[in-house]
Amino acid sequence: MSDRSRVYILSAFVAGILLTLGVRNLSPALEKLRGYRARRRSESTITLRDLIEEDAIAARSGPPAIVEGIEGCIGNTPLFRIKSLSEATGCEILGKAEFLNGAGQSSKDRVALSMMQIAEEHGILTPGSGDTIYEGTSGSTGISLASLARAKGYLAHICMPSDQAIEKSDLLLKLGAIVDRVPPAPIVEKDNFVNRARALAHAHTTSSANTSDSESSVPASSEVSGVSRGRGYFADQFENEANWRAHFQGTGPEIYAQCNGKLDAFIAGAGTGGTISGVALFLKPKIPNLSVVLADPQGSGLYNRVRYGVMFDNKEREGTRRRRQVDTIVEGIGINRVTANFEIGKELVDDAVRVTDAQALAMARWLVEKDGLFLGSSSAVNCFAAVKTAMKLGPGHRIVTVLSDSGSRHLSRFWARAGNVGGAVDTKLEDVLDAKDDL
Repeated sequence: MSDRSRVYILSAFVAGILLTLGVRNLSPALEKLRGYRARRRSESTITLRDLIEEDAIAARSGPPAIVEGIEGCIGNTPLFRIKSLSEATGCEILGKAEFLNGAGQSSKDRVALSMMQIAEEHGILTPGSGDTIYEGTSGSTGISLASLARAKGYLAHICMPSDQAIEKSDLLLKLGAIVDRVPPAPIVEKDNFVNRARALAHAHTTSSANTSDSESSVPASSEVSGVSRGRGYFADQFENEANWRAHFQGTGPEIYAQCNGKLDAFIAGAGTGGTISGVALFLKPKIPNLSVVLADPQGSGLYNRVRYGVMFDNKEREGTRRRRQVDTIVEGIGINRVTANFEIGKELVDDAVRVTDAQALAMARWLVEKDGLFLGSSSAVNCFAAVKTAMKLGPGHRIVTVLSDSGSRHLSRFWARAGNVGGAVDTKLEDVLDAKDDL
């Protein structure tokens, strides 16, 4: 064989390898193009720019892009495997790290931003105007509102039950909010923290409308709101549909993408009900066999509402529907009424898990001991319910739950009860599941 023939054969061999590698690398792109053409046939609104933008998102690597203000730091939170719970149950239990949202460091950042944006779109709030946002909250929504209010040129007036952790109201004050800590009262009473916030917002707006625009005049509302201009806006997180929409448009799609659509159960607690409804409304049509499970603390009526179709709790005696509070140390979830945000998604909730205070405390300690996760009370309830769901489904399933906020907001109440984890400990999962209240 001549030297020239050998060169031809070697060149052909190399070209064949390169062609094979090229086709392999081109295959995903060709599949993308086929998908694009198919969508073009069924959706005339899709353009080539859509395909290019999708490719750009898929190809993005390295650090996140520069965003605009703290608003841009909300959403796209990590979804990570909780190793200890996954190993103990044989299921893949994933936590949505909502405590890494960049404004108020909780899942309520999404809700606060959504409520503000929709109010701005309808001309109810005007950035930089000094309008005051009023809200009744157990703490986290207020903190998110206060942070974003400052970023957008608003003021915040927060009403919260006096039995919530003091560090929450302390943080609100540091953020410049006016804080009313009011005695716990049921929603049917005018002194309830939500009703007080609504009344203050109404009084502010009414007095502002009746006050002259003269610089020398002082609005009557200044005595209660601490401001002398702008309108009062009641955010109304319990009934405002911007709440569930924030999770329908953000949290749900993120979970779906992070799991590549492969998910067996979603677990969340409900206070306003926005998280569980919004995520369920997005995921259920895409994953019909998905199990949506409510994690409910003791004293809340939602467990029985989901399980038995009635709103009651076994700790409520007959004739005492005007309870003064939900009887639990857990903050942020649990309620004895059905809100508009829970109502819209309640038919998609398949099951509920009741979690006692003792079980929530034990789970919180477990997560520190085994994973170094220092979480708040509602996150501990969610994780306990995730374990119970994993045991019901059996090994091999994928379960996602919400890690709402850090334990740093629960030091004076929940974590004061939980105590210090200590050094060398070896808690068994059975100890957590069987935890009982100290008598």
